[in-house]
Amino acid sequence: MNLEFPYSEIESPSPNPRMDVRSKKEEEDESSSNGGRRRRKYWRCTKNDFFPETSFENITTYKSALSQTFPRLKNRLLARSSDANELVVLQKESERPMQKCLTWWDLIWLSFGSVVGSGIFVITGQEAHDNAGPSIVLSYAISGVSALLSVFCYTEFAVEIPVAGGSFSYLRVELGDFIAYIAAGNILLEAIVGAAGLGRSWSSYLASMINTANPDLLRFRVDSLAEGFNLLDPVAFLILLVANGIAMSGTKRTSWLNWIASIVTALVIVFIIVVGFIHAKSSNLVPFFPMGVQGSFEAAAVVYWSYTGFDMVATMAEETKQPSRDIPIGLIGSMSMITVIYCLMALALTMMVNYTKIDVNAAYSVAFAQIGMNWAKYLVSVCALKGMTTSLLVGSLGQARYTTQIARAHMIPPWFALVHPKTETPINATLLVAILSAIIAFFSSLDVLSSVFSFSTLLIFMLVAVALLVRRYYVKDVTPKSHLVKFLVCLFIIIASSIAISAIWNSNGRGWIGYAIAGIMLFSGTVGMAMLPQQHVPKIWGVPLVPWLPSLSIGINLFLVGSLGYLAFLRFIICSAAMLVYYFFVGLHATYDVAHLNQEESNNLESS
Repeated sequence: MNLEFPYSEIESPSPNPRMDVRSKKEEEDESSSNGGRRRRKYWRCTKNDFFPETSFENITTYKSALSQTFPRLKNRLLARSSDANELVVLQKESERPMQKCLTWWDLIWLSFGSVVGSGIFVITGQEAHDNAGPSIVLSYAISGVSALLSVFCYTEFAVEIPVAGGSFSYLRVELGDFIAYIAAGNILLEAIVGAAGLGRSWSSYLASMINTANPDLLRFRVDSLAEGFNLLDPVAFLILLVANGIAMSGTKRTSWLNWIASIVTALVIVFIIVVGFIHAKSSNLVPFFPMGVQGSFEAAAVVYWSYTGFDMVATMAEETKQPSRDIPIGLIGSMSMITVIYCLMALALTMMVNYTKIDVNAAYSVAFAQIGMNWAKYLVSVCALKGMTTSLLVGSLGQARYTTQIARAHMIPPWFALVHPKTETPINATLLVAILSAIIAFFSSLDVLSSVFSFSTLLIFMLVAVALLVRRYYVKDVTPKSHLVKFLVCLFIIIASSIAISAIWNSNGRGWIGYAIAGIMLFSGTVGMAMLPQQHVPKIWGVPLVPWLPSLSIGINLFLVGSLGYLAFLRFIICSAAMLVYYFFVGLHATYDVAHLNQEESNNLESS
């Protein structure tokens, strides 16, 4: 980690110092901007806009690059980016900066709009009825604490590296290009497929409000297509295009619309909680653990998905006015608020209705009908539909910014990194995400989409916690080799013991000996790391109780990963293998060329 081979050791063609070689016509198309810099027109499409690197100049240079695949891979596998490279050097690829227009207030409501979607209304009833019973409130508390630990790690990175890449940039700086590419590729794929699934859910929910007996009311069947892809959904297609269109029009405008909609949702949620407690019966809380403590933990692994989405807000750091103040308040404040809200909503439901009588498909709507407030179910339906809409809006913002930073690093063509001069948003990146998710949503059914979901998000959260520990304890050319070895041993013990606890739990192990040994190992690894001197101290805001909180985050996330089943692992392996093919033939060579050009500039910035 942070062990780099000098670029001079790798034999390669001499990079073109300008790389972006432009024709006279293109030069004449440039327009002036502030500071006297000349910039090209936004809407353009040439080979040089997509593949400007030396390796792709012609067939000869490409063959030469392919012949050096393994030494280049060795170089990029161990090479890391730097804060300066992510903050300054790469942002030049966008030619124009994004608008710094967001405050902590915007971030709180963007997080609220992204996280508080349909999940709380759908998953709560299902898990309370099937697994946790009244202890579903503890399931939400456990998942909330896990999410909050991840938020702490994200916040420290976002304050110090406020760029659009979010976890991609954090992993690239601390764990290297290769891990960042695999992680970012998986989470971007899951985000696109998740957006498609959310679009299909939006269509189903709207149809059920019109006719509860037919959720496919707004779809068209085409018998000539394969099963699972033969129900065409124009509504899902359109809602995804609309959401991404709003995101392209301007970040502040999207934030404003999300804020208005989220305020309405918050008022409805307050109504649900108040009415729930007014009609509460304490007898409904008995038994509190009908399926045992294990049922509560199994439910926690499922309801965790109700908290996902805050990582998309972290990608908005580049557009935040005062990152050092706004990001901690926005991210930590919103997740704390959401955890309390979820626990209160779960408690209100299980006190209002006995868990055995909860409807698994429409828990809150049916619960209100059972207490004689049939009209209130429409409020719940509108609130859930609104939640899906704001999740789409914020997701559109976040996914495009992931894509932008990946393009800035040349892992995908840099054309997708361009920022539009008028909207000050990455329109090309947004269009890519919009078109892919809309096409997938148009053809693919919900059961097909749900089978593609994986543990990518939990894996990313775990890797960010690992990256934070690396950032604190290892600084190149500063940390003594002996301390590095001790740190790596402790980190290995933390990860291995966390995996062991998850494996014992999911093998239905009931003995305490295995848990005790793994728990002691986890504790020992964390204690050993705590005894090492930290080499990096956050300048503005840092995670408290390092390494204890990041270690706990690693343990909880790996525990939840282990609960996701065989298909999730298989999907991850297949998708990662497909991504490696692209990386070996394109991404590796593009990033290798760019690293030669950016290294000197980045080093100068670090030393200044």
